[in-house]
Amino acid sequence: MEVVAAAGGGDAGIQSPAPGCCAFFVARKRRYCKMSVAAGRALCGEHAACSGTGAPVANERRRIVCPLDSKHTVYEDVLEKHLKKCNAREKSKPAYYVRDINCGENDDLPSKEQVALSSLSAEEMSALISKVQGVFQGAEAVLELRVLSHPALQQELTDPSNGKSALKHLQQQASIVGHLSSLGLLGADRCYVEFGAGRGKLSHWVRRALPGATRGVSFLLVERCSTRFKVDGKHQEGDVDFRRLLIDIQHLHLGKVPQLQDKGTSVVAIGKHLCGAATDLALRCLMETLPRHGTRAAAPGLAACGEEAPGQAPCETGTGPTLGIAITLCCHHRCSWPAYVGKEYFCSQGLGPKEFDLIQRMSSWATCGWRRPTDQVPDNGNEDATREERASRQGGVEWHAEEEMEAIDHAAPCQAEDQISYGRSRAEREQLGRLCKRVLDEGRVRYLREWGLTARLQRYVEAGTTVENVLLTARSATAS
Repeated sequence: MEVVAAAGGGDAGIQSPAPGCCAFFVARKRRYCKMSVAAGRALCGEHAACSGTGAPVANERRRIVCPLDSKHTVYEDVLEKHLKKCNAREKSKPAYYVRDINCGENDDLPSKEQVALSSLSAEEMSALISKVQGVFQGAEAVLELRVLSHPALQQELTDPSNGKSALKHLQQQASIVGHLSSLGLLGADRCYVEFGAGRGKLSHWVRRALPGATRGVSFLLVERCSTRFKVDGKHQEGDVDFRRLLIDIQHLHLGKVPQLQDKGTSVVAIGKHLCGAATDLALRCLMETLPRHGTRAAAPGLAACGEEAPGQAPCETGTGPTLGIAITLCCHHRCSWPAYVGKEYFCSQGLGPKEFDLIQRMSSWATCGWRRPTDQVPDNGNEDATREERASRQGGVEWHAEEEMEAIDHAAPCQAEDQISYGRSRAEREQLGRLCKRVLDEGRVRYLREWGLTARLQRYVEAGTTVENVLLTARSATAS
């Protein structure tokens, strides 16, 4: 039978499909499908259905797209049976799933039709920039650079076989762990909750950094989708409990998680590059879904926006089991006004939903100049893998470096309409972008302070390590 391939399969340097394997070229992976095929077929069952190029066979069973998940197909005659066991089917929700509990108020949404930055006149743009610049003056806008490390990562940091990209990744993790240590947040009788955990590398290093006594220590890794090459599997046989919560942060009620509900353990929240609104969702989850004592400090800021502050009614809230926080921030262009926890501070500065929409997009000016060219293909070789990652690879399994995928996932949009210079140089626009990020982050700091935590922002690594180099830390007065 003639081998059939999808368009694009003839690129130079790409190996032909192996004998007995599917001849469908997967453009996204730049290789042929590796699934086995039936005798006399050129394509596997999956691609014979989606490509329309499979050879017709008498009385062939027809495959159709699964109505629950368009990413896979199923034989039509067993559809009913498949729907009962499909991984995309509606599953019973755990007790800690409370729909949209951390999403914030939705009654003050700005217009769904975004105002393009390019549509602003020079006078309007200058007025907006003046407002942003007026929030901080001089040194207040510049965050302290405090690069720390921890002995737990010393071996990996000095391993010459680690590539440049992997080393940058390790330097970030080492500094985060170092900050946790300096805040007194590494210790017994606490649960570490990693938001946006991905493969769980940050939790892995926090566990390695813990002192010998791990009494009452546990880890909860929160991620909204399943991830390959998870490293928390290395700790399943140890004395510390590692568990994953497969849930979107916006629906997570931490107070109903059995591990926290039963033990009443203090929580330390960690996260590496928690993207955009996910940071706000995580902070609200920590402050407003765990049992607390006292009251939240009043903040009149939202009155300036003509809105009532959510949560200002008498409530049993205040300093509680959140012992500390260490989260690195990124992707401010993905923030949203409803989820944003710093509304009160934002409005107290004479800014509102309309300005928020513009400022969060202007924040991309700080990072878009650092993006890798779109025509570059990530190098998946040893350059981007740490020694531990190389040792844990499975033979024949394709692996993508976490740091490369993170750089792609977190890239700023840099749309042409948002790149008008308005008479300002690229360096000036990058500085304005950083200032926009600073304003948004300050609202998060003020929010945590209202709940009784000591919170601050600082640069935890050099910009050459990662341009998204701001760390948000917070500490309860009860932290040892």
